[in-house]
This record gives sequence, C-alpha cells and structure tokens, in this order.
Amino acid sequence: MLELIFFLLHGIQPLLVPICFVVAWTVTILVVWSLCAAARDSVTTAKQMHQIPCTGCQFFTDNYRLKCTVRPSIANTEEAINCSDYQPKTNPYLY
Repeated sequence: MLELIFFLLHGIQPLLVPICFVVAWTVTILVVWSLCAAARDSVTTAKQMHQIPCTGCQFFTDNYRLKCTVRPSIANTEEAINCSDYQPKTNPYLY
C-alpha cells in the first residue's frame, strides 16, 4: 500500500508545477477580466444616470419627501430622461 502511495506521489510531482502555473494564470486572467467588465458596466451606468435632467428642472424640490411636484414617482429615475414636463430653471437663485 505504501509503495502505491509513494509511486503516485513521485509520478504526479513533475506535473504539479505546470498545473499550478496554468491554474494561477487562469485565475489571474479571470480576475482582471471581471474587474474590466465591472468598470465598463459602471461607466455605462454613470453615463446613463448623468442624462437625468431632474436637478435642472424648475419643478425639482431637492427634498427627499417630494422630489418633484409634477411627477414625483419618476423623479431621479431613468424614466425621467425624456420627461415631457421638464422646464429648465430660468434663474437658479429664485428657486
């Protein structure tokens, strides 16, 4: 029994270094790929969120209880990107 274990250990030992090398580089490449995909998705989401015009609208109250006096259900969401009730602030010091 010990001879079989001894044979298996010495038979596998030359293959351990290449196998570990390939596994380590595979894990490293997968981590980098995942981080790049997460960064790409974050940039896409940020670009879309910057299109929301609510903060520049005269109906936007900047109050967490009532964000918009006309359409409070879609204020500061993606649905507000093409809001038909959007009116730009004429003078931001008046509001």
